Amino acid sequence: MDTLDRFSINNIRKEYLNFFKSKGHLTEQSFSLIPKNDKSLLLIGAGMAPLKKYFTGAETPPSKRMATCQKCVRTGDIDNVGLTARHLTFFEMLGNFSFGDYFKNEAIAWAWELLTDVLKIDANRLWVTVYLDDDEAAEIWHTKVGIPMERIVRLGKDDNFWELEVGPSGPCSEIYYDTGADRGCGSPDCKPGCDCNRYIEIWNLVFTQFDKDEQGVYHPLPNPNIDTGMGLERVASVLQGKPTVFDVEPLFSIVKKVQEISGVVYGENNKKDTSMKIICDHSRAATFMIGDGVIPSNEGRGYVLRRLIRRAIRQGKSLGIQSDFLTKTVKVVIDGWKEAYPYLAEKESYILKVVQLEEEKFKTTIDQGLELLMKEIEAMKESGKNVFDGSVAFRLYDTYGFPSELTEEIVIENGFEFDKNEFKSIMDQHRQMAREARSKTGSSGWKDQDFNIDAENTVFTGYEKLADTAEVTAIVVDGEQSNTISEGQSGFIVLDKTPFYAESGGQTGDSGIFSADEMEALVSDTRKFNKSIFLHETTVTRGSISVGDRIAAQVDADHRKNTAKNHTCTHILHKVLKEMLGDHVNQAGSYVSKDRLRFDYTHFEGVPQDTLKEIERRVNEAILKDYQVSTDVLDIEEARKSGATALFDEKYEDKVRVVSVGDFSKELCGGTHIDETAKIGMFKVISEGGIASGVRRIEAITGRAAIEYLNDLVAITDEMCVSMKTSKEELASKVNALKKESKDKEKEIQKLNNELLKQSMGQILDQYEEINGVKLFSLRLKDKDANALRDTADKIRDKNESCAVIIASDLGDKVLFVSSVTKDLVAKGIHAGNMVKAAATAAGGGGGGRPDFAQAGGKNPEKIDEALQAVKEQLKTL
Repeated sequence: MDTLDRFSINNIRKEYLNFFKSKGHLTEQSFSLIPKNDKSLLLIGAGMAPLKKYFTGAETPPSKRMATCQKCVRTGDIDNVGLTARHLTFFEMLGNFSFGDYFKNEAIAWAWELLTDVLKIDANRLWVTVYLDDDEAAEIWHTKVGIPMERIVRLGKDDNFWELEVGPSGPCSEIYYDTGADRGCGSPDCKPGCDCNRYIEIWNLVFTQFDKDEQGVYHPLPNPNIDTGMGLERVASVLQGKPTVFDVEPLFSIVKKVQEISGVVYGENNKKDTSMKIICDHSRAATFMIGDGVIPSNEGRGYVLRRLIRRAIRQGKSLGIQSDFLTKTVKVVIDGWKEAYPYLAEKESYILKVVQLEEEKFKTTIDQGLELLMKEIEAMKESGKNVFDGSVAFRLYDTYGFPSELTEEIVIENGFEFDKNEFKSIMDQHRQMAREARSKTGSSGWKDQDFNIDAENTVFTGYEKLADTAEVTAIVVDGEQSNTISEGQSGFIVLDKTPFYAESGGQTGDSGIFSADEMEALVSDTRKFNKSIFLHETTVTRGSISVGDRIAAQVDADHRKNTAKNHTCTHILHKVLKEMLGDHVNQAGSYVSKDRLRFDYTHFEGVPQDTLKEIERRVNEAILKDYQVSTDVLDIEEARKSGATALFDEKYEDKVRVVSVGDFSKELCGGTHIDETAKIGMFKVISEGGIASGVRRIEAITGRAAIEYLNDLVAITDEMCVSMKTSKEELASKVNALKKESKDKEKEIQKLNNELLKQSMGQILDQYEEINGVKLFSLRLKDKDANALRDTADKIRDKNESCAVIIASDLGDKVLFVSSVTKDLVAKGIHAGNMVKAAATAAGGGGGGRPDFAQAGGKNPEKIDEALQAVKEQLKTL
């Protein structure tokens, strides 16, 4: 094996994990970039982040010693990517961790052993830093490892102490590699801590030995922890003798692909080299983020992904790349990393499709946005302004999808300042309005209860039986734990065991009856409390129930059976969606009740009607094949090896239930199911559509509900045939003929209206007002279509060298708006899209468009006057 192969990224990763495995560590594959059960993080940005629950004591680690190679995304230093030798937004972090086991002696000794004995790094080129007061670490490095004191640098809190505001904290020790005096600043005092590029930090050892309280006092931890992190790409650049992380394979293969696409030679121009490195880095980050389930959007981690993709596209344009190119660089990423991360190859078509669609989406607006941005910058140069308005940046973001960070970069490149505070203020106002709009939609379903229950965990017996005898262990009435619940009262009953399924995994809870001598109660729903106590929502109809009573619990068999049919059907639907749309399809949520099913799934584009019909046909075909449905309880790893589908990033116990629908589908599932698919009867899709960026939803019914639905459709069809005096076979053609006749008459009416409008054009041209030096034509018309409004706006603009136009047409049950602006006013920041948006918003609608022309709709024609006034107010502020 030659040196390059031995020190390849893949081999270094293996060497590291094998080394710590030999030291008694449990080695794990990288966790997803999407944090699991941690809302405090947008994306995983450090090796310890997925293990935080073990450091805090919230969960017991599977081993007190662990080692990982963790995928990470950090965008805090995004402006340095491509400019420095080491900064990346996506990187792999090698880390070894101790949860109250070993401490400084072992962590330091093993780090040195790996670097010098295993990876064969020249010990004379390694320096270390320690915290200013950490004599213990300095002593270990000097006396036990043998590093001369002159190569041990003491630094302060900013560099060598890790802490949160409150909680675990401790000193750090960092290992640096000396790349040589020729890479340094020339100062005789140059050493780790200097701002030059001579010393590269390759490994950080964090000694978590304190618990910091709210007063800032550090209390020694009885069982201190170890948290280390070594950048895989950085250590590879050292071992391969490369000047930057971008010169390391397979990163350099991405750079070479950009060189091939652009025709720009790498290494001849620093500015162009920077653009190529940014494309390299962002292509890799986007690939792994999409592979882990992130979809481009305008919120959260989806916005991070969108920003990276669009930033890469912009850098491509600066290299002269005019065609779509990002899928080509992403393909290089997949090929370069699929050995270590096989799922990239499995999801290749999906990853490429998401990137392609995002690139196409941005391509339609980037040129318009760049044109407006550069016009604004030119106007600033002429006027002498130094600060770019945040309001213009928001307009670019809102109308053209320009990330504010991209606008800021271009503004700074041209020598101006960017008003971040103004942009943030406008963005916050926009988000607040969106939140208020969402809050008006209301919510439904169970609310978290604010009571506590003192009871043992409930044993579920409902997989095997629908009736059981159990003991009442707790009762809650009006939010308080009680000993008795009496006739007429409602509350929650807890049993020591129950056949009632509690709402979980999208399946609704069972209903049924509780009974005993002199007592009867209706159970309307069942849910879980603290994951393991089953709450039966109960109304006592006769007698009373007390803690300690033995009662008969009987599940409503029809309720359970119909729910089970729908649940099994979601498994069949999931498999068919993967077959029809691709392996990238994953369950993103579900709702299964006795009446219907709802299935949310990941997919990046709309589903054509003919495809949806084929999906429905295939599901029904599987149902009619009468597959036997079986359940096995297996170890989690055994279940995965058997090919069972698991929910993305879902947490499972060591033992899991595997539900098999014949040889057709196999999934990990804790729900209840029918035993034969033929009992489902039939499957009928009611609706399909997008519910979020990259997530779609199918709503459907089965069995008796589907039959009743089709019977209703037949009844409606029969009624229409009677009304239209035609047969079912001729109904569609008869309706189409009437539609055509109606449309022809509407066209004739519009034609006459347009003629009348042309005759009154002279009068219209006199109806304008001056606002802030802008000649505004503001018109209110009746029953005019979009073509008529567009023609009117064009005629007004043709007769005026400089003007803005806003026209509203009252269509009875809705309103149509058209706006037009001459080129000179567009250059001054007047935007037709913003004008029409202001009008439409005031009239209960929405829309937008280009700076020179736009149209939109509103729901409230009675607010036309307010809408036109909103446009005037907008012009007054410009």
